[in-house]
Amino acid sequence: MGLGSVVAQTDNDKRWTIKGENTFLINQSTFSNWAAGGINSFAGNLIFNYDFNYKKDNWSWDNKVLAAYGQTFQKETDWRKNDDRFVYTSLVGRKMTEKLLYTFFTNFNTQFAKGYKYNADGTDKLLSAGFAPAYLTFGPGIAFKESDNFRVNVSPAAARFVFVTNKDIDERLYGLDEGKKSRFEFGASLDAYYKINLMENISFENILKLYSNYKEKPQNVDVDYTANLFMKVNKFVNVNAGVQLIYDDNTKIPLFENGQPAGTGARLQVKQVLGAGVTYKF
Repeated sequence: MGLGSVVAQTDNDKRWTIKGENTFLINQSTFSNWAAGGINSFAGNLIFNYDFNYKKDNWSWDNKVLAAYGQTFQKETDWRKNDDRFVYTSLVGRKMTEKLLYTFFTNFNTQFAKGYKYNADGTDKLLSAGFAPAYLTFGPGIAFKESDNFRVNVSPAAARFVFVTNKDIDERLYGLDEGKKSRFEFGASLDAYYKINLMENISFENILKLYSNYKEKPQNVDVDYTANLFMKVNKFVNVNAGVQLIYDDNTKIPLFENGQPAGTGARLQVKQVLGAGVTYKF
């Protein structure tokens, strides 16, 4: 089950529009004398999703902040995190034509807490932490904006920094040279957003981010795609389902064969989310 809130506020001169959603999700599974077997579990997730948008004359400035953290508990494994994200996206635009804009975009994402690769023998491996890794991308571009539900921004000159600031994390897992705490890339970026109403009370959201590094293997394009399905059951209850697919040639995932470590390699990262929540507005 879940509990959420949505906030919408506009100042008197209509220049700033602020929208926000706060969600708290709880999931629990309990088994007792269950013939098919099962593991008792409990999970709690907290999500903050806010938009701060400014518009005056030919200028616009769209900002989105997403912060999410969750943990799950099983008796056999104790507490482990199941979600950990902080994302900030900014797009400053000036109208060139009715649907085209000159733009400057900024994107930053990292996480809050440490993440581990858990091994059966208890030799857990630290893989990530706050600001390790962290990604900062920015650059000028041109955007096509049909509406708030369909826009594409292209930047042919986008700079990207990758940071790994925790000394206990192997920076080579994120494409950095050994002993280095940051990596600079320069390339092309594409950001696209498309949301469509499939039918009454059901909408489908698509978010796509592509990046090609001119300096190293530009043909290996980094891909970050998110699809969300929003279903409004009634005035208070919503069901959301989502999947995120990430492929980054520089991110090396620990590999295993027959349960034994077998080095690292680039792999498609997949995350799926399904949740039901109660939403109220104020």
